[in-house]
Amino acid sequence: MFVNEIFYSIDGEGLRTGELAVFIRLAGCNLKCSYCDTLYALKKSSGTFMSIDEILDKVSTYNCKNITLTGGEPLLFPEAEKLIEELLKNKYKVNIETNGSIDISKYLGKCLITMDYKLPSSGMEDKMLLSNIEKLQDGDVLKFVLEESDFSKIEEILSTYDVKSYIYLSPIFEKIDPEKIVEFMKYLNSKNIDTSKMRVQVQLHKIIWDPNMKGV
Repeated sequence: MFVNEIFYSIDGEGLRTGELAVFIRLAGCNLKCSYCDTLYALKKSSGTFMSIDEILDKVSTYNCKNITLTGGEPLLFPEAEKLIEELLKNKYKVNIETNGSIDISKYLGKCLITMDYKLPSSGMEDKMLLSNIEKLQDGDVLKFVLEESDFSKIEEILSTYDVKSYIYLSPIFEKIDPEKIVEFMKYLNSKNIDTSKMRVQVQLHKIIWDPNMKGV
């Protein structure tokens, strides 16, 4: 498959924020969000072809069992299923970062699923596979990357679907003051929407390093 980059850093967002992880970034995506910060991995041609064995060999050079499989969109390619199987077989703990447009069923209970719901500000909401929302399990993550104009849609989704997973609210970088998201959480709680598994997150890697830096 085509790999844009493999690097060793910390998870900058989600349940494993701050933990060391090896990132496998596959090249190619079926969406083009307005705020995309990985445009350099949008096309398949932005990657270098690597066999699964070559990927495993590279990953094994790091003394780390956390894997974050990302993109682009990692579930877009059939070969990703075999890669995930091999990683799990080798006792890696796999976090799949996926954009919400592809069925997640075959990975449930095997990996940590960190799934976006693309809100109106992304320009990609019509591509969402709505059946994924209630498939997410207790230990998975439903992530909303948002600006203030998205608040009403988030409220609608949380009022409509039985969300069992954690819910992460992440500001579009430099588009909204995170303090407003805290106030929004308080508002949701006042409407009797369960916020017990809801978290405000910022992209830690953009705070530690230059926001445009790759490989971190």
